[in-house]
Amino acid sequence: MGICLFDQWPVGGYNMTFTSFVCFLLICYLVQTKGRSDSTCPKSFSCGNLTDLSFPFSLSTQSDCGFLSMSGCNAKPFPIIQLLPGGDWYYALEKHNSSVLLGDPKLQMTLRQRDCEAFNKNFSLPNSPSISFTTLSLQNIFKCNSTNHNITQKMKYHYEMYDGCDGFTIYYKIDDEDVLAGNLPANCSLIKLPFDKLSNDGDLFNLLGPEFLVEWKLSDDCYQCHYSGGQCQTDITNKFLCHTDVSNITAAGTSKRGHLRTSWFIVATGTFFSCIGLLVLLFYFREKILWYKYLKFWESNAEDHQNIETFLMNYGSYSPKRYSYSEVKRITGHFKNKLGQGGCGNVYKGRLHNGKHVAVKLANGKGSAEVFINEVASISKTSHVNIVSLVGFCFEGRRRALVYEFMPNGSLEKFIYEERSNRVRQLSWPILYKIALGIARGLEYLHRGCTTRILHFDIKPHNILLDDDFCPKISDFGLAKLCMKKESVVSMLGARGTIGYIAPEIVCRNLGGVSHKSDVYSYGMMVLEMVGGRKNVDVEVDRTSEIYFPHWLYRRIELDEELQLIGIMNESEKECARKMVLVSLWCLQTDPSNRPSMTKVVEMLEGNQVYLKIPPKPYLYPASRSEVDSSVVEPTQSLFVDMSANILYEI
Repeated sequence: MGICLFDQWPVGGYNMTFTSFVCFLLICYLVQTKGRSDSTCPKSFSCGNLTDLSFPFSLSTQSDCGFLSMSGCNAKPFPIIQLLPGGDWYYALEKHNSSVLLGDPKLQMTLRQRDCEAFNKNFSLPNSPSISFTTLSLQNIFKCNSTNHNITQKMKYHYEMYDGCDGFTIYYKIDDEDVLAGNLPANCSLIKLPFDKLSNDGDLFNLLGPEFLVEWKLSDDCYQCHYSGGQCQTDITNKFLCHTDVSNITAAGTSKRGHLRTSWFIVATGTFFSCIGLLVLLFYFREKILWYKYLKFWESNAEDHQNIETFLMNYGSYSPKRYSYSEVKRITGHFKNKLGQGGCGNVYKGRLHNGKHVAVKLANGKGSAEVFINEVASISKTSHVNIVSLVGFCFEGRRRALVYEFMPNGSLEKFIYEERSNRVRQLSWPILYKIALGIARGLEYLHRGCTTRILHFDIKPHNILLDDDFCPKISDFGLAKLCMKKESVVSMLGARGTIGYIAPEIVCRNLGGVSHKSDVYSYGMMVLEMVGGRKNVDVEVDRTSEIYFPHWLYRRIELDEELQLIGIMNESEKECARKMVLVSLWCLQTDPSNRPSMTKVVEMLEGNQVYLKIPPKPYLYPASRSEVDSSVVEPTQSLFVDMSANILYEI
């Protein structure tokens, strides 16, 4: 016999749990506002390679505990530091007694690229009434207008000159002697940059480096306030303010210690009884209250936020435009015009202030940041007529959006799967051929044309967008993987892609390494679906010949029979269709080494189909039986199920 505890719970129990819950929230508020007299601010902590950090250092999640905010403690190679709220972010390399060695990632990038923008850098650090910063190990450099012909002989004699930048000339010294002693020539400005080494090899960019030393100093007021248990703050006029919960703190701290003992007794007692009531309340309303879901995702979302901010900081000015969420709502008219829905969120039509139409994809904030970072990182590296352009993005915590150029004809999927009248195709064979060739060129660019090779891993009709001239553009880089060009095989922890298009080596690794040839396989599957106007796998029919369309096509090619494809009107279209089929069958080779590269695919599509050979039979295909009608292939006794596509092969 079972008894339901809550069926027997008295009405007064609800009042007790509700009261306990209110008390718990009140106590949590008191604990939060106790300032530095409680344990919310650690005495010391570690972040990345920096250990034994204490005030004025703090974690970015505890910004009230200090001024030097640390984040990205698990990031490589170094954690990130922000000297004051609103200031620039730097790499924190080393920490000394009252100084820290910083690295400027933006300056490092400009120096590596030998970009004259490096000489526009201004190391002006923020200060506040509580703390001040001083930059050390910086060298004086004079930036003078190239048209200035009145440079003193003293400067020409004592200083090195660099004139590799348009519009200005740089004068510098590799020692510490300041010959000019503050007398700045006309049309010259003084800039300060860190020197990486003190040996002159005649190349200024080799002398400069991204690392510099910053020394901090607490004001006397902040020092006394902090070590008396208060918090250093500023009022609305930016004047120093010491915030404390105890109004009568004596120099000896007697009142403070008595207050702390009393406060902790109240907190401990109230928390004990409140937790009991809260647990009962949460258990009873467990089906209705969703707080546990938020708690479950809290840690992962905090890590996602950190990873994305680290990525955006590393990209600096090279990242796409960043929109606020309010701007995204304005662009989409508060999400009125919905274009479609994908696995990562809804897509809406929008309009920028210049009148240009865009497509805004809202990213699902509950998942990992990997998909969002992949999308921004991959597509930001591309510029090709057959790759969709990323106009910008939005990232505000869980609110994430990607702003793309608008494609009036939507995705390729709706043009090849929708029902049509007999013998009529939605897209003519010349347009289908143009689309297949454009996608091949886009993939060739991703594999060879970018500075970093990009493997898409999700090529399918749904991810091919068409503009008003049916020019195809590859989209959705959420599963993409970036790798060096010299890498022929990449490592992956698990399979990625869409069932029906995944290359067999991704599922069964003993077939070969995962590489750019995996995209070639997906491309071949997609083009055959364009050719047949149907899914390659149709699970609603029983006969093997109809289940696997590529199998059926290969038999007809092998026996040199008519392909019997819909919509072919003349010999030119017949040749076009046969060429697309042959190229696709080459792309579907089971052994990745037998598949052509996308460069070769483009060559085959642009060449004459007469010179295209029939590809070898993958060993998962059945043996040829000339005595069997090629339009009907009977199922055999032994079948192999490919886990990536649920396709039936004969062994």
